[in-house]
Amino acid sequence: MLKWLKQLDSILRGEATRLAALRQGIIDISVRGLSSVLVSLGVLYGLCMAVFSLVDSKGLRWQQLIASAVKVPLLLLATFLLGLPSFFVLNTLAGLREDFVAAVRALVATQAGLTIILAAFAPFTMVWYASNSDYSLAILFNAVMFGLASVAAQWLLRRFYAPLIRKNPRHRLLLRMWLVIYAFVGIQMGWVLRPFIGDPHAPTRFFRAGMWGNAYEQLAHIAQGALGL
Repeated sequence: MLKWLKQLDSILRGEATRLAALRQGIIDISVRGLSSVLVSLGVLYGLCMAVFSLVDSKGLRWQQLIASAVKVPLLLLATFLLGLPSFFVLNTLAGLREDFVAAVRALVATQAGLTIILAAFAPFTMVWYASNSDYSLAILFNAVMFGLASVAAQWLLRRFYAPLIRKNPRHRLLLRMWLVIYAFVGIQMGWVLRPFIGDPHAPTRFFRAGMWGNAYEQLAHIAQGALGL
């Protein structure tokens, strides 16, 4: 347990990909180790999200608990893996293929850091659930938690990517491209995998009807409605 906590601390400090630290034997977190952090803490926050709909008039909704626990790490991993091929091509075109393994390690470490931050937000989510029973506000609150975690993770990403940028400034442009790819894919994946919380007054479903709809089309309709167009 102590070693695992030290690994989490190393990720938050931005040391998980530092070559100097690895050579000195301070910490050695493989991509597999980083992925295990992502999955385990993603499951933890998924369970936290599902607490909102755990109990209804029919009793324990364990199906929603399992579904939410699976979906959070699935969202992060699927978004990452779907964006990786195009990122590889972009790195190759930019003449940065030799640094691709280091870039992937930095990105995975950032993903792991994001789940650590999400897990740290779990108590706030529990307090919100205890003080408010509105399903729409529960969705909004969790969206805010993911947004804050994503913003905080950008600091980690800059730390992890700094050695690559110092080596070749073109990595800065590639990093920006990755953020665009990740956001584009992530929004659609979030739409496909919904619901993450589960309405206590509706039957439990792993996916909603019409799961393969276009998230951007729906966002456009919402924007039009808000603007009265």
